[in-house]
Amino acid sequence: MVTSARAFVLRHTRLQDVPGLGGIRLHLADDVLALWRATQETTGDLDAPLPYWAFAWGGGLAIGRYLRDHPEVVRGRRVLDIASGSGLCAIAAMRGGAAAVTAVDIDPFAVAAIGVNARANGQRLDVVCGHILDDEPPDVDLILAGDCWYEEGFAGRITAWLQRAFDRGISVRIGDPDRRYLPPDRVHRIATYEVRSTTDLEDLGRTHASVHELRQRPVGAAD
Repeated sequence: MVTSARAFVLRHTRLQDVPGLGGIRLHLADDVLALWRATQETTGDLDAPLPYWAFAWGGGLAIGRYLRDHPEVVRGRRVLDIASGSGLCAIAAMRGGAAAVTAVDIDPFAVAAIGVNARANGQRLDVVCGHILDDEPPDVDLILAGDCWYEEGFAGRITAWLQRAFDRGISVRIGDPDRRYLPPDRVHRIATYEVRSTTDLEDLGRTHASVHELRQRPVGAAD
């Protein structure tokens, strides 16, 4: 599957500059619906997920800009990029001087894309395909989470998981263009950037995205 997924990524994308992040290039697609249809045809699965991995989304772009402006956040640290998609945040962390970066995604095509994109940027990182939200947070120094608050159920799960990581002393940085499921009582905005997603599927045509830190868990709050 890895080989065929890699071939699929290369066949349906083109290497291009990431808007606002000079020096980072990703294999990106031009038409999300056409790529989705190609994914369905290739996998034989009409319920195949949208190919999030083939686009640069607002939250990931904000994290990339933030790490470019503040490389000390990742320098010398062990970093996990959850729901990595294209690997943009993971690559930005390596460029910032992270000691080690692991990118995690559940989509085999995303995993292939991360590997292809890392090589295109001259970076080496670990890539894991699988669900980790049912596991305890790993032994890392920093977790990056971009564009994970688009759907209520998943947003609740990842917020609770990130809170457990935060409670263990792991730093967390969240990138998101203020989608409705990002809980305002759990986050503290630390930077905002003008961004341009590489797909017009981005909800409401948002042109700004922010980077947030988790707040201390509210008294009496449950996961």
